[in-house]
Amino acid sequence: MKFRYLIFTFLFCVAAELHGQEIAPKATYLGKIKAEMLVEWPKNRTINLVFHGHSVPAGYFKTPTVNTLASYPYLVLKDIKSVYPMTVVNVINTSVGGENSESGLKRFEADVLTHKPDVLFIDYALNDRGMGLERAKIAWEKMIRLALEKNIKVILLTPSPDQRVDIKDEFSILDQHANQIKELAKSFQIGLIDTYALYKNKVKSGHNLIDYMSQVNHPNEKGHQMITDEIMSYFK
Repeated sequence: MKFRYLIFTFLFCVAAELHGQEIAPKATYLGKIKAEMLVEWPKNRTINLVFHGHSVPAGYFKTPTVNTLASYPYLVLKDIKSVYPMTVVNVINTSVGGENSESGLKRFEADVLTHKPDVLFIDYALNDRGMGLERAKIAWEKMIRLALEKNIKVILLTPSPDQRVDIKDEFSILDQHANQIKELAKSFQIGLIDTYALYKNKVKSGHNLIDYMSQVNHPNEKGHQMITDEIMSYFK
């Protein structure tokens, strides 16, 4: 199974390279939006950031506690206001705890597109393990296409960790979903926050994973801030 997955990943990467596909560059992907965020009142407009996903962006820490203001969507809002004090920005969180990407797709038009996002963040991989890579890929692709048809900037997130999955295992199910999401970002030439790599690099450099987790499958505020810092690299 690992061998087949390696072949699949290799062929996918080769196809992407042949077509010159790559992840959208952080410095320029949100260029027009960043310019608009510098416009002063009364000429400015409201910028809508929509976060669509499962329990992690929804703010679940130690279930059933929902620590909304310490989750990365709202830490992003705080940091954006420090960088762009004149901007009017809405953070709209459409995330639902326990949901996977198929469920997120079903309510995508009614719950997400209705808000007319300027930037859309999608974070479902942690809960997509139960339905497998193929079904997850279909759901993610459909959401991406629907958003791009509306000229929405899309940024995908690879999963945050689950302590029951060895983060050092390059063939784990979370690694496989992370790799698939990276290839989707390349294929559609959209943004990517490689959350799983952030945590993996911390562990490889000697940090304890538990120091960034509030429970087995939810980051703590320190973990959310790490994701926030990476998202903010698109806004600087």
